[in-house]
Amino acid sequence: MEALAHTRQRRKEARPAELTAAALELFVEKGFVGTRLDDVAARAGVSKGTLYLYFDSKEALFKAVIREGILPILDEGAGMVDNFTGSSADLLRGLILEWWKRIGSTSLGGVPKLMISESGNFPELANYYHDTVITRGRELMRRVLLRGMASGEFRAIEVETAIDVIFAPVIMMLIWRYSLGACGCGSHDPATYLKTHLDLVLNGIAGSAP
Repeated sequence: MEALAHTRQRRKEARPAELTAAALELFVEKGFVGTRLDDVAARAGVSKGTLYLYFDSKEALFKAVIREGILPILDEGAGMVDNFTGSSADLLRGLILEWWKRIGSTSLGGVPKLMISESGNFPELANYYHDTVITRGRELMRRVLLRGMASGEFRAIEVETAIDVIFAPVIMMLIWRYSLGACGCGSHDPATYLKTHLDLVLNGIAGSAP
C-alpha cells in the first residue's frame, strides 16, 4: 500500500510537466488555434478534468510551456554571462550553441514559428513571449557585445541592430525547419550552418585587441 501511495503521489506531481510537454508537441504540430485542450489531455494520458486542475485555459497552458521550458535556460544563460572568464567571442559562440542545443534542436525550436504565425490573432500571448523571452534573450546578447567592445575585442558597432543581425539567421533556420523543411524542401545541417554563421559574425565584429 505504501508503494502504491508513493506511485500515485509521483504520478500527481508529474502531471503538470506531462501536460506542458504534450501541449508543446501539439502547439508545434497544429498551431495554437488547431490545438484543443481535449487533445492535450489525450496526448498526456489524463482526463480533461485533470488538465483543468492545473490550467484553466489554453493561454495559461501556453504560458506554462514558455515559463517551464525556456525561462530556466535563459536563467542559465544569464549565469553563464555573469561568471564567464574567457573571451567575449567564446562567450557569444557558447551562448548561441547552447541555445541551439537546449532550444533550437528540441521541440521548443518550433515556438518562434508558432509566434510569428499566431501573434496577430493572440496579441496578449505575443506580448508575453516578447517580454519574457525575446527581451531577456536580447539583454544577454547586449551584455556580451558591450563586454567585447569594452575590452577592444569587438569593434564599435550599433548594438541593437547587431543583436537583430546575429539572431535573425538562427531564427530563419528554425522557421525553415518547421515550414518548408518539414515538407522535404531542402534542409540545413545545423552544425555547418551555425559554424558558418558564427565565423561570419565574429570576423565581422572583430576589433583590434588580441
